[in-house]
Amino acid sequence: YAPVLSRVRIALISNMAKPEEVIIVEDENGEIVKERTTDTASIALYNTMRETLVYLTHLDAEDTRTIMLEKMSKQCKGGFAWRELNTLCWAIGSIAGSMSENAEKRFLVVAIRDLLQLCEVSRGKDNKAVIASNIMYIVGSYPRFLKAHWQFLRTVIMKLFEFMHETFPGVQDMACDTFIKIAKDCRKQFVKPRPPQGMFVETALQLLPGIIADLSHQQIPTFYEAIGYMIRAHPDENTRQALLNALMALPNQTWARTMAAAAQNFECLKQPDTARGLANILRTNVSVAKTLGNSYISQLSRIFLDMLNVYKAYSEVISTTVGSMGPMATQTAAIRAMRSVKKETLLLVEMFVEKSTERELISKNFMPPLLEGVLSDYKSSIPAARDPEVLSLLASIISRLRDMMTSYVPPILEAVLSCTLEMITQNFADYPTHRIHFFGLLRAINSHCFKAFFMIPAKMFKLIIDSVDWAFKHTMQKVAQTGLEILLELLRNISRSNVANAFYAEYFVPLMQDILYVLTDRLHKAGFTMHATILFEMCRTVESGMVGVPLWGNQQVEAGMTNQRFIREHIFKLLASNFPNVTKTQLQHFVTTLFDASLDLPTFKSHVRDFLVELKEFNKEEDLQLLYLEEQQLAEQQRKAAEEAHKRSVPGLYHAPSTAETAGGEGSSMMD
Repeated sequence: YAPVLSRVRIALISNMAKPEEVIIVEDENGEIVKERTTDTASIALYNTMRETLVYLTHLDAEDTRTIMLEKMSKQCKGGFAWRELNTLCWAIGSIAGSMSENAEKRFLVVAIRDLLQLCEVSRGKDNKAVIASNIMYIVGSYPRFLKAHWQFLRTVIMKLFEFMHETFPGVQDMACDTFIKIAKDCRKQFVKPRPPQGMFVETALQLLPGIIADLSHQQIPTFYEAIGYMIRAHPDENTRQALLNALMALPNQTWARTMAAAAQNFECLKQPDTARGLANILRTNVSVAKTLGNSYISQLSRIFLDMLNVYKAYSEVISTTVGSMGPMATQTAAIRAMRSVKKETLLLVEMFVEKSTERELISKNFMPPLLEGVLSDYKSSIPAARDPEVLSLLASIISRLRDMMTSYVPPILEAVLSCTLEMITQNFADYPTHRIHFFGLLRAINSHCFKAFFMIPAKMFKLIIDSVDWAFKHTMQKVAQTGLEILLELLRNISRSNVANAFYAEYFVPLMQDILYVLTDRLHKAGFTMHATILFEMCRTVESGMVGVPLWGNQQVEAGMTNQRFIREHIFKLLASNFPNVTKTQLQHFVTTLFDASLDLPTFKSHVRDFLVELKEFNKEEDLQLLYLEEQQLAEQQRKAAEEAHKRSVPGLYHAPSTAETAGGEGSSMMD
């Protein structure tokens, strides 16, 4: 089949799909940001074509190489066309790693040489930009080649620095994205001493002011993040600190000037341009914190208190302005810029906490001033001005610092619980981001600071239980799922505590009723697995005799009533009154089997699933599929694991250049 397979290679190479797509959108604070789309039909097509071409390369690497180089030669000899060159270069990038190292080297040397010659003879900035972006896409796809050829790697990086001054649309984005991809893949190469120049990262830092002079404020954080990966690769902490100081010199100088000006005249901070400048500096810090982990502590310490003072100042300005102008004030340019600064402040702290392992230092030095400013602002702000990032930050801090945050939880709940619930319980639609982060916070507290629930007033604890109950009845699946996860873990934590009986007396029966409600409600069918798991836990808790108080409360019951009998009768009556179409015999069988101690969880779920089908509430094909969602997800996970294991066994197949880290896709998108 060699002739047929050769024609298939030609067809794939000539029609290669674009690796990825990038769209430009405006965020809630008016900032222009890029979003990569990774699940479009084009990406799916590219992945299929890439995998096919990798297999075909393994079958006959020489034929693949010959076809590609012949097409490249045709481009150089007068047949230059944007589309043909783009598809050819996407195809070349797609087979990275599928050849032996020596074969790959011979192939790339010829391909890049031809592209450089084509760039030399081409006329017009647009043609040169297209060719240059294709060169950068290819070299960014072959880190193994770059690691083995330092002089070539250095030349590529210096060329990228040149492209960062190119004003032709898309070239600067391509240069920045390729730079960060190479910095990640080859980071150790940049911190190796190379006499007489020394480490390349030092050269890059010396040239930094000139390199970024023409970059936009959206592109500069990408550049700083790339340098951050290089610095992180150095094994010596003192050297990392010296390099970090050099990297942050420019933004720190601008920050210091702005703080000095604000100390003289606070009004300058209110200017939209000043606020946008501060947001850009903080955004750059976020990018650096993402790469450096513990090494970033010194930089955060430098700006932390000033940053919090700016946060508080902007909070006061926003509150005052909204008080005089109303909620519409949050849409003005000045207020949006200030909110952007606040958002980046929260993101910076969250990023640092997630990447750092210095738990005790963070708890003692950073938490008290941070919580003082953030919590009071969140509680006093109007709903439209409350930042959901506050809730996300608090959840991240608690998840990271764990029991060190227990003493901080009561003031946190005091500040965010009631006011957030007032926002999100009016309906099931408003403030969706607040909803997700709020229940994420409750889950973090329940998982890592459970003892804090014993330190709050009973009224507040009841509010938490009510909110969890409300969450798992939510129509937004992510919120409902989080609510169920909180409840399951809460029940397990409670069972191991000394307040279990008090909890069971007040909440056990109402919670079981509500679990049965969502279990039998078609709108919540996607949560079946968690519903059945929670019901299993609750039935076992009663049947095992762990509940040491009467569950019927003040109700009049027969003498000799037990919790086991009471719950059985309660469930029977509840289901009988709501589903009159089910016979008494069916109900008795269902309820009795619920408490069969010999059943394991999978058998229990199967029993509950059969009963739901008998109810005839879940009779559509879609409903029945969702009842088997857990099994479907498990099968899908096993399929993906097997597929990944197979891809790992085929050189060039596992590392897909179409992931979000790919540099060339966006640079190439300007060519279409």
